[in-house]
Amino acid sequence: MINPFQNPFMYRSRTAVINWFVVFVIVLTAGCSSKKADEQQQSSAPVAEQRAHVMVEHGDQRNDPYYWLRDDTRTNPDVLAYLEAENSYTKSMMRHTEELQETLYQEIAGRLVADDRTVPIKRGNYEYFREFRQGGEYPIYMRRKSDSHKADVLLDVNELAKEHEYFKVGNWAVNFSEDKLAYVSDSVSRRIYTLQIKDLKTGELLSDNLQGVSTSIAWSADGRSLFYVKKDLETLLPYQVYQHKLGSDQSQDKLIYEEKDHGFYTRVYNSRSKKFIVISSQSTDSSEIRLISASTPTAEPTMVLSREAEHQYRVRHVGDTLYVITNWLADNFRVMKVADDQLGDKTRWQEIVPGRADTLISDIEVFNDYLVLEERFDGLPRIRVINRETGQDKLLNFEDQVYTTWLHSNPEVDTNKLRYGYGSLATPESIFEYNMHTGEQKLLKQKEVRGGFVSDRYQTERVKIAARDETIIPISIVYKKAIVSLKEAPLYIKAYGAYGYSSEPNFSPKIVSLLDRGFVIAIVHVRGGSEMGRHWYDQGKLFEKRNTFWDFIDATKSLVESGYGDKDKVVAVGGSAGGLLMGVIANEAPQLYLGVIAHVPFVDVVTTMLDESIPLTTGEFSEWGNPKEQAAYEYMLSYSPYDQLQPQNYPNMFVTAGLHDSQVQYYEPAKWVAKLRDIKTDNNKLLLDVDMTTGHGGASGRYARYKTDALEYAFVLDILGIAQ
Repeated sequence: MINPFQNPFMYRSRTAVINWFVVFVIVLTAGCSSKKADEQQQSSAPVAEQRAHVMVEHGDQRNDPYYWLRDDTRTNPDVLAYLEAENSYTKSMMRHTEELQETLYQEIAGRLVADDRTVPIKRGNYEYFREFRQGGEYPIYMRRKSDSHKADVLLDVNELAKEHEYFKVGNWAVNFSEDKLAYVSDSVSRRIYTLQIKDLKTGELLSDNLQGVSTSIAWSADGRSLFYVKKDLETLLPYQVYQHKLGSDQSQDKLIYEEKDHGFYTRVYNSRSKKFIVISSQSTDSSEIRLISASTPTAEPTMVLSREAEHQYRVRHVGDTLYVITNWLADNFRVMKVADDQLGDKTRWQEIVPGRADTLISDIEVFNDYLVLEERFDGLPRIRVINRETGQDKLLNFEDQVYTTWLHSNPEVDTNKLRYGYGSLATPESIFEYNMHTGEQKLLKQKEVRGGFVSDRYQTERVKIAARDETIIPISIVYKKAIVSLKEAPLYIKAYGAYGYSSEPNFSPKIVSLLDRGFVIAIVHVRGGSEMGRHWYDQGKLFEKRNTFWDFIDATKSLVESGYGDKDKVVAVGGSAGGLLMGVIANEAPQLYLGVIAHVPFVDVVTTMLDESIPLTTGEFSEWGNPKEQAAYEYMLSYSPYDQLQPQNYPNMFVTAGLHDSQVQYYEPAKWVAKLRDIKTDNNKLLLDVDMTTGHGGASGRYARYKTDALEYAFVLDILGIAQ
């Protein structure tokens, strides 16, 4: 694999030259008339060459004729030519919607507030916040003294991004004396970062330039050194913790810890108390944490608790106590505590909040007088405030049927004020401050949505359906109250369902463009997330992964039968692991969907998980299984979308990919589309949109990212015949 940090300019320039050459060839060979070229592209999609590539595992032989589309260097002319041809085809097939795309883009972008600022957060002697300014694609990070209105710029990402097609600041951290800022940035979109340090007194960058790192940053107390995590540039696993002394070359950095198990991801950070540098190694089902005194950064790390199979834990440090969120003898986690000098033995842990079978503890905040829990109960999040002296607790009340809430940033422990976030499918993100002593609360900020948006015009609902195994599946729904007939409305239905991530019913300004055109939007909380507790996740992974797919299919049928949408106007949407879900339903229930939208979809499950050189493969064996084990191989193969394609009619499909994607390599969706073109028996649309400059998350700019959304929505409206 080419290391883009060796010479990112050369890397990008070479790609640009090849891309230019490919476009030139396409134009040259398409004919003299642009109209004729359009007609040719409209009538015939790109056809990828088939080249035999036989793979054998457990005696099973598979031929992948499109394996050649994998190019880890991303410079192969044949591969780039195919991707550019797909983009040209997509553009030509959607050319008649260009006016609609621009309308949608202007609608979505027009809902953003040009000049916007986040709620300031007090840390030490300063309040920190982020601003967007008129015309700016990127945020400006700022701070001001707590007693002053004058603010200083920490990082203007617009300036940093000027010479780049993609740019992202992944993390930043100010040292204890508040005069230096370390930050990490990515200009390629592979999530391989460069760490730099800014002197906040002079505004100048220091000479330190650390390459190939993750987003982790931790400062020593004296500010003379910092800790970071280096990535394996092939697998992209963060696995080595280094200590860097300011002013020295990276080659002189000291290796503090190396994670040998490639199933674990390593990060480093400062405890909120600033007493410790925390080294955390986590897999999907196991944890191990080490501590280094920030005051003695050369000391050997102290183990909090050695890793154990199926044991996950996280820590918060306040005073001289570690508060531990653990699933030890508590499937949905409990909260325990231990003195920070009594580590290494969990029998010393003291329970302060017991685990409950019906409630998942997902996070905590510890204050001097209060303990706050972020919980999930019956599929919905909630916040519980516990008085540490009396033990009395109180739940914050929320009126909406469907909502999301979360703990906001609360860095100060000596306070009675809690900040939390709240939103729903019809309520923009809102930040509240709650007085834990008096019970009073006030709204600090609600995101403004321009373009005439009024929250009360939309109805949110929560329904439950029975899946084929009688498991009750919750669904979050939103639609415009003025809708004439729900049962005749288009249904835009989406889900994720992996890694224990819950699909939160939060507000997104872009969906108003669909709601105002009469859509019903539904989020299916399929198994594989954690909406209903830890068991919800366990029932949607490994040998129970099929529950995720069945939940979505059964929910689609039930919603239509219940009058939420027209059965002939259903569009399914999912991305990444949710794109895997889209691939499976397209294979197994294509008749239910007019269209399927698959963003950066993980669709070549078996081939990817057999190859440990592919980024992030080994870290996900506990999620999908290790196909080198025959039982896992056979189960994964039975649903792998790429392997299970068959001659049949498929829905209209819109697929996206990012050339530099670090999570789902671009060639998975590219191969999937190529094979679909060869095998499907219908004349429905099949479009692939490859972003040649970005990765998994798409464009980095605040406005630029909405171009793809506008294209997707135009595709949806077009196949529904309501583009006008």
